[in-house]
Amino acid sequence: MTPTTIQRSNLIGAAYALAAVLCFSLNDVGIKFLSDSYALHQVVFIRALVGMAAFAAFVMPFAGGLALLRTRRPKMHLLRGLCVVSANTCLFLGLAAMPIADAVAAFFVSPLVITVFSVLFLRETVGNRRWAAIAVGFIGVLVIVKPGTAAFQLASLLPIAAAFLYAVMHILARKIGGTESTPTMAFYIQLTFIIASTIIGLSFGDGRFAGMGHPSLEFLFRAWVWPAPGDWPILIMLGISGMLGGLFISQAYRLSEAAFAAPFEYVAMPMAIMWGVTVFGTWPDATAWIGIALIVGSGLYLLWRESVKDATVATKAPTYRR
Repeated sequence: MTPTTIQRSNLIGAAYALAAVLCFSLNDVGIKFLSDSYALHQVVFIRALVGMAAFAAFVMPFAGGLALLRTRRPKMHLLRGLCVVSANTCLFLGLAAMPIADAVAAFFVSPLVITVFSVLFLRETVGNRRWAAIAVGFIGVLVIVKPGTAAFQLASLLPIAAAFLYAVMHILARKIGGTESTPTMAFYIQLTFIIASTIIGLSFGDGRFAGMGHPSLEFLFRAWVWPAPGDWPILIMLGISGMLGGLFISQAYRLSEAAFAAPFEYVAMPMAIMWGVTVFGTWPDATAWIGIALIVGSGLYLLWRESVKDATVATKAPTYRR
């Protein structure tokens, strides 16, 4: 590739990343908006059905049709799907109880966790300055979570758990990405959502465990009800934006260098603050701002260090002309 081609590809990838962030941000605000009225597994079930229908109508015909269902790694798809389902469950339950900006900020510890996991499971090398950035990011999480204080709530640990599960999913995607296409992985993710939410709904969707009072527990154990007519546009939006977000973010990292595309995901942070102020009437307090700055700053530093490392490798590597 020529430098001009790489630059153009990076810009297109960045546009896809921004589109994905918008889709995921809409999902976050939609889920939080519905968390007072429906069970999480019911919302996820409807979202996955809508997403699968949109996928079958608008993606499958252009991605190989039924041929994309063929896979060499069914067990890995199942494991990855369970990680995504669990990560979404933890994040959405956290959103039910926390200000949206705090929950999204805590979830953004995921790049730090991915870096740690890349050392543990992929045997990649991380220098001292990147370890220092990871430490700063985790300090930011502690600032937001406030352990040991009266302001601490267990629900604040849920987005952090989601970040760990998201990191595992990312590692699994890197392991199977060589043999599995993006549409194939997207299909099996939607299928796992449908199966998991159906099983959970059949198990305790009658609401027999509801009534515990805590917003996260109510969101998890509330009985299924027929959605109000005014909520159907939101549910349909969740299905379409969730499906598109997964495809857009995969396309972003396929076209663009990871170190170039990844910082655009942090646009989700000001969007979360905007949703908090305009939709839910919440504004991060001074302590939350400090935590957000530490987490986002450390994550962006890690991405910058990665780009410097890649540039150094590219400079040292021999170049070839075709």
